[in-house]
Amino acid sequence: MFNLKEDGKKFIIIIIAAFFMALNIKTFVRTGGLYPGGATGLTILIQRVAETYFGISLPYSLINILMNAIPIYIGFRFIGKKFTIFSCMMIILVGLFTDLIPGYIITEDILLISIFGGMINGFFASICLNTNATAGGTDFIAIFLSEKLGMDSFNIILGFNAIILLIAGYLFGWDKALYSIIFQYASTVVIHNMYKKFQQGTLFIVTNKPNEICDTISEITNHSATILEGEGSYEHCERNVVYSVVSRAETRKLIRAVKKVDSTAFVNLIRTEELAGRFYYRPEE
Repeated sequence: MFNLKEDGKKFIIIIIAAFFMALNIKTFVRTGGLYPGGATGLTILIQRVAETYFGISLPYSLINILMNAIPIYIGFRFIGKKFTIFSCMMIILVGLFTDLIPGYIITEDILLISIFGGMINGFFASICLNTNATAGGTDFIAIFLSEKLGMDSFNIILGFNAIILLIAGYLFGWDKALYSIIFQYASTVVIHNMYKKFQQGTLFIVTNKPNEICDTISEITNHSATILEGEGSYEHCERNVVYSVVSRAETRKLIRAVKKVDSTAFVNLIRTEELAGRFYYRPEE
């Protein structure tokens, strides 16, 4: 179900993110002759092939929508209808803004373009993901694989984009393809640091209210916890340690809630590198 107030805010954020992603394409990406990867990179590659070899100028929005047809189906079928609807809005808006915004050159230094263009792309892509939307293309596939494999698969998608770069490098020069790798890597690093749904954190909570803490963890994250019995080495008195693994996207909210339940609780959060076994991921709407 749609909530007018909450979803209205999301739509405003999507409009802003779409504008800046389109602006990034028309300034950094087009100026540097780069290929961002995914549906965006494939769209730009098709545009350049059509213009260079056939003298045809194709609209960005039309090609981009066609390139997103299969990923959108994956979104509706396996991820979430509301998530996919917001993503479709994002895809359409990025396409329209890209066709309407005039090109502007900020710098012609291709290394600066690759680094800062990639960072800007990753920043606004992360904002979309945290707002329950995506810029489309391989983001749909990355989320689908992350839910199926139980791991952050955005780095895997970086490898898939190599096919686009090989074609672009062969047709238009390997220097552009190599700089595009820098662009994509910078974008992926930013997404990896800002979008943490598919990353896990291990919590060790020393508390005198273990049952209340477990209830709080279950309420916020839908995860269970294990209560360990221990002894404080300083006072030599009984202490309980609550152990749980949760999504890193929920850790800040959870720690604040834990402190409300037990202000004296000692909380240790450890980044989980690898996890085996069943782990609950909150589904997209």
